[in-house]
Amino acid sequence: MRILAVIPARAGSKGIPNKNIRIIGGKPMIYYSIKNALSSELITDVVVTTDSDAVRIIATQMGAAVRWRDERLCRDDVTLDAVIHDAVDRTVAWDYVVTMQPTSPTLSVGTLDRAIQYAIDEDLDTLISAINAPHLSWGVKDGKKVPNYTERLNRQYLPPCYMETGAFVVSKASVVTEKSRIGEKVDVFEVPENESQDVDTFADLQAVAATLNEKKVAIYVNGNNKRGMGHIYRALELADEFYSKPDIYYDRNQTDVKVFGTTTHNLIAVDGIPELYEACRKEQYDIFINDILTTSIDYMIGLKAVLPKARIVNFEDDGEGILKADLVFNALYSEADLPHVRAGEKYYIAGKTFLLYNPIEIREKTQNVFVAFGGADPQNYSDRILAIVSKEEYRDYHFTVVLGKAKENVDRLMEYNSAPNIDVLYDVSNMPELMSGCDVAITSRGRTGYELAILGIPSIAMAQNKREELHSFVSNENGFSYIGLNPDDEIIEGTLKMYLNMSGKARQRFQNLLLSHNLSEGRNRVMRLINSL
Repeated sequence: MRILAVIPARAGSKGIPNKNIRIIGGKPMIYYSIKNALSSELITDVVVTTDSDAVRIIATQMGAAVRWRDERLCRDDVTLDAVIHDAVDRTVAWDYVVTMQPTSPTLSVGTLDRAIQYAIDEDLDTLISAINAPHLSWGVKDGKKVPNYTERLNRQYLPPCYMETGAFVVSKASVVTEKSRIGEKVDVFEVPENESQDVDTFADLQAVAATLNEKKVAIYVNGNNKRGMGHIYRALELADEFYSKPDIYYDRNQTDVKVFGTTTHNLIAVDGIPELYEACRKEQYDIFINDILTTSIDYMIGLKAVLPKARIVNFEDDGEGILKADLVFNALYSEADLPHVRAGEKYYIAGKTFLLYNPIEIREKTQNVFVAFGGADPQNYSDRILAIVSKEEYRDYHFTVVLGKAKENVDRLMEYNSAPNIDVLYDVSNMPELMSGCDVAITSRGRTGYELAILGIPSIAMAQNKREELHSFVSNENGFSYIGLNPDDEIIEGTLKMYLNMSGKARQRFQNLLLSHNLSEGRNRVMRLINSL
């Protein structure tokens, strides 16, 4: 079977000068259609019809034939049918002629070949690339604007509406004339949305450039009662920063999928590192992000072996594996010894919902206390605080205690809701709202401490483990009252009483220290560095 691909590419684009040879994604735009045609398993011959020396040189270098287009076929009023007909060598018994526009650089060769095979299998005269884009639309009837629908429905329930993309037209050679490439038996072939872009305007050019420069991203993260949940929250925040949908891997032996909540991101469970390696070898990511605490040299060497071209980014990693990473972020520590490690609170990624809240107003007297120890609370600080504040002497103060997704014995702690001044909440989604209603807080040295600092809430802090003892931001010099790892109840209660009786002026000094750190710009700093790899 002989199948000819014809790529029309004249020089005279008025809307976007030199459109067909503009560098986009590192290559001239016409490169992508020529490459698809040459890479196709079904197309046997490729010809570029042009009046541009630059296009001729590019096509020749890539191995395509060139048909120099006569001036009469370059006028604005000349149809594409005549151009394609002129480029077809009539001495060859072609079976199909495929028109491929150079303005559709996001089309993949796989989609192209599936379309051609579909046209062959269905014995079609013509097959046109299209995208299914149903919308509520209006038309004109008898001079009046009327809806093109009988019932207003959400988009997913509207009937199909196929819009031509211009990427390709597959025609039997027998129907290609100077006036038409459309035969009697016609169909459309739906292309994926990310392959449907046509470049007609500068806005289109920007959109296509973003697609072609889009990096394939994966995140490997685990979270549980011992490890904590901050990794899960950060991974989901990071995933939202890419203009694509990253694959988020987790080890089913370490992480319960429920801890991810109701996210619609791509969650992929693996059974250990070997299965993760196999998935990476198959997918070949451009960026791979680890948020799994300490990594080993062996793990990182194995990851580099299956992803030789990927850039690897690690978060909160203090293991030897950082030596093999391309970039490491550690917002919980103040100093870094290696040039590719970025340390300090300026790399903290704040939750989106916190960015729109203003700091609390310091009141003269403390009334409300916020208590939260992250997603897991392995030291059971929540239990100890509830036991303290349930005493009669604390009835004049209101306590809001938030338990995380991975907290154990939740049912028993919920019983404290029987006290009139205590609200025990589980797995809440309105943390900044709850925090903003409080005057002081009690927390651990993880993610929640940063969130309280953004809102300027004076806070008492305790470490959950020896690793948290090394976290430097949640400290006295930054406006917190840090009382150590697993302090005695006497110390916890004494510090709490001090905060409850502290004047507004004294708490204002704490707030000033907390707000002296610009924590809201962390995600922008992190993403700029990742995107620059």
